[in-house]
Amino acid sequence: MYPLSFSIAHALPETILAVGALLLILVGAIRGEKSAPLVAELAIGLLTLALVVIFIGAKTTATVFDGAFIDDQFARYMKALVLIGSIVTLILSRDFLRRENIDQFEFPVLVMLSTLGMLMLTSANSLISLYLGLELMSLALYVVASFHRDNLKASEAGLKYFVLGALSSGMLLYGASLIYGYAGSVSFPGIAAALKSGPAIGVVFGLVFLLAGLAFKMSTVPFHMWTPDVYEGAPTPVTAFFASAPKMAAVAITLRTVMVAFPNITHEWRQIVMFISVASMALGSFAAIGQTNIKRLMAYSSIGHMGFALVGLAAANAAGVEGVAIYLAIYLVTTLGVFAAIVAMRVQGRSVENISDLAGLSRTDGWMAFFMAMLMFSLAGIPPMAGFFAKYYAFLAAVQAGLTPLAVIGVLLSTVAAFYYLRIVKVMYFDEAAPAFDRAPFAVRAVCAVATALVFCFWVYPAPIVEAATNAARAFF
Repeated sequence: MYPLSFSIAHALPETILAVGALLLILVGAIRGEKSAPLVAELAIGLLTLALVVIFIGAKTTATVFDGAFIDDQFARYMKALVLIGSIVTLILSRDFLRRENIDQFEFPVLVMLSTLGMLMLTSANSLISLYLGLELMSLALYVVASFHRDNLKASEAGLKYFVLGALSSGMLLYGASLIYGYAGSVSFPGIAAALKSGPAIGVVFGLVFLLAGLAFKMSTVPFHMWTPDVYEGAPTPVTAFFASAPKMAAVAITLRTVMVAFPNITHEWRQIVMFISVASMALGSFAAIGQTNIKRLMAYSSIGHMGFALVGLAAANAAGVEGVAIYLAIYLVTTLGVFAAIVAMRVQGRSVENISDLAGLSRTDGWMAFFMAMLMFSLAGIPPMAGFFAKYYAFLAAVQAGLTPLAVIGVLLSTVAAFYYLRIVKVMYFDEAAPAFDRAPFAVRAVCAVATALVFCFWVYPAPIVEAATNAARAFF
């Protein structure tokens, strides 16, 4: 049993966010409605502090809090991605919330609490800590989805996400109870030890329900139905949050669960992951073609990209984990850049969301059109953009694991998906110009520019991300 100080040292980012959220609630309650800008700045500072702690903190692997929480290279890598997503979300939200007259101190606090749940989820090493982290993340997400209370679409989005989220939590709990009943343990290593002799039929059923609950959080087929409506209805910075940080945490815990708790029944869960992967890639590639709203298009895009990421997980080897880690980092940066561009879509103070509103953007705002085009090329997987290498690493891992048909399907569906990304580029550069957008805030344009630079320069200097992903994969092998 480790002393409490040792446990807290390995959970320092979570401690910072937990204590910080409580203090920010007090600041907001004492200062009243005018505290929103201060609370938001403090929240960004606390999230950045947690990120710095991850980079300079303990580098050893430790299992603390009676085995429920693990701090290893993989957890630290995924936590860094989660925190980056949360920080950028708050940066993008500042001007947007003020313009929409919904700038309240509760928003950054809710983002911090949800991020705390994601960090706990990423380090979960038992079914109980998994559920606690998942619910802490989700409860705050239910609220921020409908944060614009006077907007009918936002209220509908929050309600839909809450109802379907409760259903997914029930499925996950039922699966966890079946696994516990047959394995006799809630810890991931304990479950793995109990299944050394092979899977019991009850464990397989439990695993199906458990993965169904996690698939909902990843918004993969067939548990994707909430995604387009919630993405469209929620305020745009909230949509950016949904598309980035929670996806990192959901894929991280899915990967940790199957690799640590079920290494002896790889054949069983690989079939489930392959089905989810192919179905998500197919739906994301074809369903987005007919979309006219860019946020709905990005919803189907995110479904497809989660399918591509799961190709690496299906490989169930070190190269596969490394491929997933690289894919998520590149997807995070690209998605945040795209949503920064969507936040900038305002005409005479009014937000616009249709793809047709981007018409002729190259003639009214050449730099924003360039940023958007480069990010679309990356999402489509066109070399030399980073998105090409993301898919390359995932598909290469599948081929090395003998899953060549899965990789071939992924390549073919990537070609289909490229159509609607390139259509946006065509609209921006070749269509008749629509009304010019309002000048975007500096922070929003900066996020776009930095994301574009990162996805454009990855092929020049990929070492930091590839090395970090390789070290993260070693946590399991």
